[in-house]
Amino acid sequence: MLDTPEAVVEAMRENHDRPHGLHRTVTAEELVEAAEAFDKPDVLVTALLELMTAYEFTGEHRKSPVVFARLLKLWDTTPESFSQWEAHQVFWRFKWVTTSLLQVPEVPLATVHSWIDRMRSRYEAAEHGMQPVAAMRYHVAAHTGEGVTDAYDLWATRGRTELSDCEACETRTFAWHKVRSGDDEGALDTWAPVLGGAQACSEEPQASQARALLPMLRTGRTDEVRSHHLTGYRKVRGGNGTQQEVGLHLEFCALSRNEGRGLEILAENRPLFEATGAPLAHLEFLTGVEVLIARLVEDGHTDTPVAGPPGRNWTAGELLRHVRSEADALAAAFDTRNGTTAVGDRRALRLARQPLVDEPLPLGLRSPAARGTASPAPAAPKAPATALPEDFVALVGEARRLANEGHPTADRLWTAIDERLADGGAEHDPALGPEDLLRAELAEHRAGELGSSDHEGEAVVAMNEAADLFERVGMPWHALSARARAVAWGTTPEETEANGDAIRARLDGFLRDAERLMAEAPLSGESPGAGETASGDDVAGQRVREYLIVLNARAYAAYRDVERALPEPPDAAVERFEEHVGRLAAEAERLSVAHQRANARQYVADLHGRRGDFARAEAELRAALKDLDGSARPWRGPRPRALLAQFLMSKGESAEAVELLHQAIADAVRYDETRFPLAPTYALLGHALSHLGDQAGAVRHLSEAAARFDQAEEHTEATETRLQLADVLSGGGRRADAVAVLESVLSDPTAASLDERVLAQARLNLARGLRDLEEHLAAATEFLRLADTVAAWEEDRYIHTLVAAEAATTLALADRWDQAATAYQRALAAHAEAPNPPLITEMMREFARLTMVAREADGVDAALDHLAQADAVIAAAVADAAEDYPDWYERGSVHYRRARVLAEAERFPEALTEAEAAISAHEQGGERGEVPRAEAVRIAALIEGNGLDRRNDAITRLTTAAARCRNADLDEAAHILDALRQEYLAR
Repeated sequence: MLDTPEAVVEAMRENHDRPHGLHRTVTAEELVEAAEAFDKPDVLVTALLELMTAYEFTGEHRKSPVVFARLLKLWDTTPESFSQWEAHQVFWRFKWVTTSLLQVPEVPLATVHSWIDRMRSRYEAAEHGMQPVAAMRYHVAAHTGEGVTDAYDLWATRGRTELSDCEACETRTFAWHKVRSGDDEGALDTWAPVLGGAQACSEEPQASQARALLPMLRTGRTDEVRSHHLTGYRKVRGGNGTQQEVGLHLEFCALSRNEGRGLEILAENRPLFEATGAPLAHLEFLTGVEVLIARLVEDGHTDTPVAGPPGRNWTAGELLRHVRSEADALAAAFDTRNGTTAVGDRRALRLARQPLVDEPLPLGLRSPAARGTASPAPAAPKAPATALPEDFVALVGEARRLANEGHPTADRLWTAIDERLADGGAEHDPALGPEDLLRAELAEHRAGELGSSDHEGEAVVAMNEAADLFERVGMPWHALSARARAVAWGTTPEETEANGDAIRARLDGFLRDAERLMAEAPLSGESPGAGETASGDDVAGQRVREYLIVLNARAYAAYRDVERALPEPPDAAVERFEEHVGRLAAEAERLSVAHQRANARQYVADLHGRRGDFARAEAELRAALKDLDGSARPWRGPRPRALLAQFLMSKGESAEAVELLHQAIADAVRYDETRFPLAPTYALLGHALSHLGDQAGAVRHLSEAAARFDQAEEHTEATETRLQLADVLSGGGRRADAVAVLESVLSDPTAASLDERVLAQARLNLARGLRDLEEHLAAATEFLRLADTVAAWEEDRYIHTLVAAEAATTLALADRWDQAATAYQRALAAHAEAPNPPLITEMMREFARLTMVAREADGVDAALDHLAQADAVIAAAVADAAEDYPDWYERGSVHYRRARVLAEAERFPEALTEAEAAISAHEQGGERGEVPRAEAVRIAALIEGNGLDRRNDAITRLTTAAARCRNADLDEAAHILDALRQEYLAR
């Protein structure tokens, strides 16, 4: 009931604590109406200021000037109704009105200039400095494009005043001026205090983060731009007052080739299509939308469903036409009002921009395309190592040459051949030999691709097809090696168990056939078979190659038999493996084929590693790499290098592992090795870099790994990589980045495939991260969701205690005291079943602290009651412990909190007793207790010096404690104590 001025004031206080949005704005309007009913101008002044604030931060710039006009009238008629702060706000908000008038194209430019003149007169009469007036004139000039340089100089060269924009906002404007002047590097240097956290306000750093995205991308600062997108977008999403920033994030997504991410942001901000209270900001939003949607349409996704204005479904093509029409009309309205083309020119410049990277910049977030939502534009392919021949005969000839060399680029050429034949772009040419030969080669290539992507069943079918075709064209060697590979690849554990002897007999038979063929013809001077046009030496080389492939197939099958039976494989399987791999190595040595000898070593190394013999595994891999370094096939190095890096990581030798992984990735890219598992290699590299403390590198490579797992539709692996990424970000203090990644993971339906406990840990990390960011209500929501998840867990009951206790504290931080009290009791009940004294006492201490803030009347008694409960928990834990319970930290912390509660209640003698008890308790912790002991000393000295007026005692205490800290190498603690001591000495 708003029937008294006091009730209106109390309602305004409650509304002020609400987040900006429709609810707060509507309530502010109602409170102005309520305040008008009383003859209390001071209440109406406060209500109007609150309403103007609500309009400012929800983008209602059309309405804000009207409210200020009423305030100005009250200022002129009853200035005594304004408090000192409110009087300051009258002059401060002249700037708000200027920017609001500039936002609306229906307001003539002459009116804007007239308003600034009025602002100048008011400032002069009140003897305020003119720098804010110059700032407003610059904003108009920057908007219209006329007299920008002079207006900037007149503003930037003036000294700041008490009515100047805050430093963070001024920094943003200085930097944005440089961006528009084409000086990205200078802008980023100017932005450093804001982007680095040294300057901040309610609008910063998120406003600057959005504007700095493209300058950072243009200057190659990809690690920074990733972070600023993740953290900056979270602060502006869904806000009517942050339309321009959302539009800039959309534009960034388009130009960093993250169109899928952009569509996700668009869906989250659908209401902004109807937020027209700030037309200029709305134009900036619509232009960002148009940049994104135009990219989709240009790449052929015209019919892709996208989120547009509420009320109907939209395709990309439809939304593009709608947005373009509305934005063009708005831009034209502003240019007509201004008498210039500046607004339209800036819009055209944005729309003309092309992507700034060749491939999507990995952001560390899930890929919407991987979840089956609207398809993003495809990533631009990397430039091939060699251009594809246009002539089909030349293309096939080059593919055959590279295949004979075993070069990975052959895969890309065979794929191109297959595509040209399939789409009618080429036909078989008799110059290439029998058509069945080409079909056989293509089937062999297809089998290799399928096998490398774990489609072994299909790979076996394709390889057998190749074998049949090779036989048909009279190429027994090729047919033989193809059949051997098909058998080795296609033996499932069930088939091996049921028909192992028959399978092994077939492979042995293939080897006998190979040995017979080797004996029938010398290794040089042979005649080519059907379709073979190579020289005799080349043909001999092919026969050696196919012979060793048969040997490799036997070794691979034996390797798989042992691998599947780990950790205790049968002796017969191990002996068979050693025999077959030994034969492969010996024959490769005899025939001087180094890469096959390296293959044999890799089989041995892998099994030794799996059985825990890392020393032998490492030795074999190093020998394999030596073989490859001396071979003609250096492109085979990435796999053994990656495997060796894994073994080195298990030994803690991360530095060498990083070098190996970098080289493995570089060689795979250099040699066009498309079958190399880049995603897990990037993930391993990120993990290794995190062990070396290189957080930026770890984030970069884990993000790349997650994106590649998405592309391969390996959703579980992508999610697990993102969880590791979040851990790295959180461990490096980048909690906002970690929260963005965790939100992405937990909102992904594919995350349900993960282990329930892994997801629970992720939700716990998210809840804690949100709490660290002081997003307490969101954190409490996550804790409550987590409580639902773990409610059915009968084992590990201590987790119930943990979740309930942290939920209770977070709900209290969110000012949800009724829910907090319920969670508090739930935590106590869980503690009775699964005791966790440190956690429960921490909860009680936090409640004591928060109660003092929230409950003025009975806060002291309630806080002391929580601390008494904590004493009881500690006493029970000591009594129940089978050994000495290390309770020093809990006891010291409770005494410390009680000292602070009593000091706030001005019960200084009792407070000092408690502080000294805290000091004594922390002393029992030895070295671990020195830091909390120093803090307890600081509180004791404050109570003595300020509360009891015993500064000399406080100085003596601080002198002794600071010396103790220096002896313990606690320089920061010593500095804090010395600073307080100097303060007392100066009095």
